Amino acid sequence: QSICNASAITPIVLTNTTAGTTYAWTRDNNATVTGIAASGSGTPITGTLTNTTTAPVTVTFTITPTANGCPGPSTTATVIVQPTATVDQPVNQTVCTGTPTAAVNFTSPVAGVTYNWTNNTTSIGLAASGTGDIAAFVAQNPGSTTLVATITVTPAFTSGGTTCFGTART
Repeated sequence: QSICNASAITPIVLTNTTAGTTYAWTRDNNATVTGIAASGSGTPITGTLTNTTTAPVTVTFTITPTANGCPGPSTTATVIVQPTATVDQPVNQTVCTGTPTAAVNFTSPVAGVTYNWTNNTTSIGLAASGTGDIAAFVAQNPGSTTLVATITVTPAFTSGGTTCFGTART
């Protein structure tokens, strides 16, 4: 599985053709991923995993079946827990019409984050939406009153086929 940070895993359901089989399990990465105990028993394995780092972390569950007092061969199940996508707070800008803005280069402590942004006032000379950094542009104000545009940026992190969105900033 690949999940977003602080999300519930898809239950790991354990089955066996031998009646009365029980299951004991352990998991690794207890220091960097929290939320599910380091060991347990029974089926299914459920819970929420929280990644405390800025990179994807693989959690491996090692499961050992026991039937009639005899342990069977262990098997594993892995869950990749993605980091939380974040974006550092962009700096506000005030410019006069006909002058260039400063480029907005989005940053994050999480490597590989992408940025999707929207602009609620396109009359300033900036598109309604885009992806990535915002290049400098010449600010426009076709009217006689001050325009205030709100640019909202949403960070996203994609890994292992899973895209996780973080909290938007303006």
